[in-house]
Amino acid sequence: MLEELFISRVRVKILQLFLTSPQQLFHVREIVRRVSEEINAVRRELGRMEKYGVVSSEWRANRRLYRFRKDYIFYRELLGMVAKTSGLGGNLVKSKAKLGKIKFAFISTRFLKGGESSAEDVDLLVVGSIVLPELQAIIADEQAKKESEINYSFMDEAEFKFRVKRRDPFILRVLVQPKVMLLGDEDELLEGVIA
Repeated sequence: MLEELFISRVRVKILQLFLTSPQQLFHVREIVRRVSEEINAVRRELGRMEKYGVVSSEWRANRRLYRFRKDYIFYRELLGMVAKTSGLGGNLVKSKAKLGKIKFAFISTRFLKGGESSAEDVDLLVVGSIVLPELQAIIADEQAKKESEINYSFMDEAEFKFRVKRRDPFILRVLVQPKVMLLGDEDELLEGVIA
């Protein structure tokens, strides 16, 4: 089944486009423009992806529009891979050396799927000795691209462990939400929470 996914550079670009804009429907010409590939290559990949059930299409006003199928068996795994290589998550992973010594960083699945955030939601949590101006620059850049605010929280490792040990409601709520780990091990992150 993995052969269905990673056959070509064009398919990888299309997957990144669909999974970073999960709520959108795309016309072939818009996909071509966004991924900077030839129209025939894009059409060929969309046909294959539709055949394997990765994308679905529908007709609207004489235009065929495509979207990624959220019921696709590897949706969550692909979302995680794309989150680590594109957008906010990709920028954090690429810049980890400049960001200080990060123990854990994760991004909420709701945020990745394009869901609305309430004031209490945390889209991104970073734990460790953080170079705050670097983190703020990455977040500000992503907020400008998305044209929306990103709710994030950061803390050093000692504060994180203290809050977990005290069973702080904020930390517990953030830790139990569906997430994609960008840096660090999820089992280690949840030690002391599920005790």
